[in-house]
Amino acid sequence: MQDARTEGPVSCHAPAGDGVEGPADDAALTDTDRRIVARLRSIEGHVRGIERMVRDGTYCMDVVHQILAVQRALQKVNTAVLDRHLHACATAAIRGDDPDERERVLHELVDVFAKAGR
Repeated sequence: MQDARTEGPVSCHAPAGDGVEGPADDAALTDTDRRIVARLRSIEGHVRGIERMVRDGTYCMDVVHQILAVQRALQKVNTAVLDRHLHACATAAIRGDDPDERERVLHELVDVFAKAGR
């Protein structure tokens, strides 16, 4: 995946109430976001395939291997999103003049790493 540092601006602001925000159509997405969305769509198809496997009575270990593949794919997407956030949003907040925003972003990063360690 291309590094977010080489792209245009990323929307960097605190999440809204429902956590869903940003451009509604693909034309407004950055190249990195388009690749992330494409990976998520691929993962979605993979998960549907796993559902079919279960419905069809496929051997359990074959299903487990496919689930592990989806988990690895999600981890790659997670890494790409975190990379984009660190290089765009977090960097902007740390370099910015707003100490409250800087603290919010730093706490957000600590929280996500704490959740990942569980």
